[in-house]
Amino acid sequence: MSDFINDHHRSNWVPLRTLVLLRWFAITGQIAALLVALFVFQLRLETGLIAATIGASIVANLVISTVYPSNKRLSEREATLMLIFDLLQLSILLYLTGGLNNPFAVLILAPVTIAATVLHLSSTVLLGALAMVAISAIGLLNLPVESAKGFVLELPGLFHFGFWIALLIGVVFLATYARQVTTEMHDMSEALLATQLALAREQKLTDLGGVVAAAAHELGTPLATIMLVSSELSREFKASSDHHEDVTLIHQQAARCRDILQSMGRAGKDDLHLRQVPLETLIREAAEPHLDRGKAVHFEMGPEDPALTRHPHVLRRPEIIHGLRNLVQNAVDFASSDVEIIASWSQSELRVQIADNGAGFPPSVIGRIGDPFVGRRRQSEDRNRRPGYQGMGLGLFIAKTLLERTGAKILFRNASARRNQSGAVIDVIWPREVLEAQTDRGLGENQLFELDA
Repeated sequence: MSDFINDHHRSNWVPLRTLVLLRWFAITGQIAALLVALFVFQLRLETGLIAATIGASIVANLVISTVYPSNKRLSEREATLMLIFDLLQLSILLYLTGGLNNPFAVLILAPVTIAATVLHLSSTVLLGALAMVAISAIGLLNLPVESAKGFVLELPGLFHFGFWIALLIGVVFLATYARQVTTEMHDMSEALLATQLALAREQKLTDLGGVVAAAAHELGTPLATIMLVSSELSREFKASSDHHEDVTLIHQQAARCRDILQSMGRAGKDDLHLRQVPLETLIREAAEPHLDRGKAVHFEMGPEDPALTRHPHVLRRPEIIHGLRNLVQNAVDFASSDVEIIASWSQSELRVQIADNGAGFPPSVIGRIGDPFVGRRRQSEDRNRRPGYQGMGLGLFIAKTLLERTGAKILFRNASARRNQSGAVIDVIWPREVLEAQTDRGLGENQLFELDA
């Protein structure tokens, strides 16, 4: 499915202006090579046929530039036809100028390489096959090039055969290499976009929490005033009167509004006490959405050295929350029954370890974990071990990217079988001075709150 999406996105990649410009460069080079061969080296060539072949390319460029706007983006079919024309035109020129004895024969690889970067796989295979046929044809059939004294310029038989083999291999190698690099760059671009969207979403949620908390803080005073006044009024009216019931209802609803706002406000707008939290609180908040998914999630927090009694406080950053949340989600997805989240700290490092008791990372992808869309590269036996699961690619890439942005180092491994353990283990390690909040600033100056009369 991912291959289909990538191929679909390749359509309309190429502006017409780009191929037209490249063709003008090729035409200029062809004319320059012809003039040098005729007037500098004084070679005997089929000048009329060569000029006609170059002229055909000039006419095609002029017609295309006239008929279509320069900002047009070519469809798959149009781009394929243009590259086929360039391939055939170059093949005819090489046929007229010695075939594989012409050192410019290597340029026949260019249309195939361009096709591999911008066209569908079927079009690339078609261009590659045509190039291989053309290379073989001009290697067997060509018009010889003669010097001014009548000597035929040709390679020795062994070199001629070697050059033919090298070009055939070059077609396959360059097409495969160019396509693989382009596909991975496209995957990386999409994955980075998804990472930015995920971070933006987490940031919006954090900001929304701050706005709600600020609203709860600002509305606290008028709600307290309403509750105070309603309480005083309830004492003035008799319990049997209608006014007493109304005042009591006002008091109850004001108390309800206060409780709702307090439950919604989880992070203050400018309150440093809420923006920096203990490491344990941050980890539990990140894991919270996955605690009720049928797997037992165990937490273990503590220093590596018992002498370090102070619990580290860290800034509540969206990158950390979303990154750890993705790692916990991956562990819960693959765990058989239990997930362990262990947070520890030393004098110089903060470490979070997330381990599950599932089957562990598949051997075929453990070296590529953290790359986008690695899930589709798994072997069939790995899919059998984890049937129905199509992820383990983009989610881990987003988590790795976000956490590394905060200064973390991510390690992926499987638990040691020698210790009768199984499952995947992910270690997230930060230098302590990078992640730990500067708590010596205090919580800010006290502010005076006035109670409205």
